[in-house]
Amino acid sequence: MKMGGIALLGRSQALSRDEAMVNGKLSHAALLSIAILTVITFVGNFTQLQLTSALPTIISDFHISVTNGQWLTSVFQLVMGVMVPLTAFFTKRFSTRQIVITSMAVFTIGSIISWLSQSFVLVLAGRTLEAVGTGVMWPVLQITVFSIYPLSKRGVAMGTVGIAMSVAPAIGPTLGGWQTDFAGWRSIFLLLTVLGILCLLASVFGLRNFSETDKQTNTDFFSVGLSVFGFGGLMFGFTNIENYPITSPMTLLPMLVGLLGIIWFIFRQFHKENPLLDLSVLKNRRFTIGTICAALSFFAFSSIMVIMPLYIQTDRGFSATMSGLIMLPGAFGMAIAQFFGGRALDRFGARPVAITGSWMLLLGTAGMSLVSMDTWIWWVSICQFVRQVGMGFVLMPITTWSLNCLEPKDLSAGSAVTNTVRQIAGAVGAPVLVILLETFTTMHAGTLGNEPHAQVLASVFGVQWALRVSSFICLAMALLIYFGVKGDGAGSGREMTRRALRRMHIVHAPAIQAR
Repeated sequence: MKMGGIALLGRSQALSRDEAMVNGKLSHAALLSIAILTVITFVGNFTQLQLTSALPTIISDFHISVTNGQWLTSVFQLVMGVMVPLTAFFTKRFSTRQIVITSMAVFTIGSIISWLSQSFVLVLAGRTLEAVGTGVMWPVLQITVFSIYPLSKRGVAMGTVGIAMSVAPAIGPTLGGWQTDFAGWRSIFLLLTVLGILCLLASVFGLRNFSETDKQTNTDFFSVGLSVFGFGGLMFGFTNIENYPITSPMTLLPMLVGLLGIIWFIFRQFHKENPLLDLSVLKNRRFTIGTICAALSFFAFSSIMVIMPLYIQTDRGFSATMSGLIMLPGAFGMAIAQFFGGRALDRFGARPVAITGSWMLLLGTAGMSLVSMDTWIWWVSICQFVRQVGMGFVLMPITTWSLNCLEPKDLSAGSAVTNTVRQIAGAVGAPVLVILLETFTTMHAGTLGNEPHAQVLASVFGVQWALRVSSFICLAMALLIYFGVKGDGAGSGREMTRRALRRMHIVHAPAIQAR
């Protein structure tokens, strides 16, 4: 027992950079810890969209609308977006082990609540706790990678661990669909409970700390409240458009409260000495361009991951398992892009990789908008594969490039900003396109009559136009990358390393001459 206590005490000691990276390679302790953080991040992102294939069944079981049902995915991303700005505070105030162990405990409790609940509200509450538990994991992993790896190796490192962020959401719907058909949607939360317990045990017995803590660090929790009311109110009012007119208090009031909260939040960040979210990093033009591009790609990704299962199951009549299998090739596309994207970034730079990815994302989305009632269903798979390859070539290089454009002291703030904006864009993407889908469907249904077949045709029409809107968003992102991602920061990893060495030489040269 004493030996076990000594072992746990040793794990609580922070690894220095020299201890984490020995002779250009990760030490055993650092490698194990990075692996644990990557797996936990994988589980969190896997959870994010695992319910998409199960949404039609959940909507039917609880007798709710599509707009209300999609909150199971949107609230997850929204809460994660709110949690991300707290990462800078958490990583300074608490150790890596404290953050991760607590997060996994909250995640597991949320999974148990959703698994055993008998009402939609409790399922939603459990999903909220799951999001709270996983909201800080990707930023913690990202900050850890940037603090350990030298500049010239960050592209490969981010490409490797980026699989946890990008591939997991693509695999989630496939497994979730299979579980829904064979064991019911509650089995999804049972699996997440088991995974949460395993990750919790791995964190307790294998994770090491990577930074020292400062118990005097504080944060602005009032800004946290503003962000919750701001983005939550705006989304709540927007999703009520389906059931209430735009002038109704149920729609207009929450939207106004949300808009006021967002404006107040932004104003407070610029005028507070120690802001929750340091928006001053947005003064860096290249970082801002990268953040906007990442947000647009997440918007397109998250919205289609909700819309396509509805088309496959509700309009075409396929099972949840089939829905997951149809979307599965996208996971392989993302894995390919993540594996080669990091190496391409280090060799060719962010610009050519991101331009290629943005046009592939546009091509896949535009191709998917051509679906109809008699489209070969595997056409959706082909388009999703192309989209996910494009997504992988855009997201990781753009994120790495934009963060590399910042000074080292701003990395934590930049990571918080880019991840917050990205998660909120993903959270907004699903309800926006679902509302557009419902609007286009209603408009077209009025011209076709009330026959059941006519309703299906109207729904497919809504899907087509929602995807066309998503295509325009992808086009805007592709043009922004083409015209905005250029200059010194868009060079390869080797070029950026040489540039950093030149800056070091310029700084130290006077001191050498003085001697």
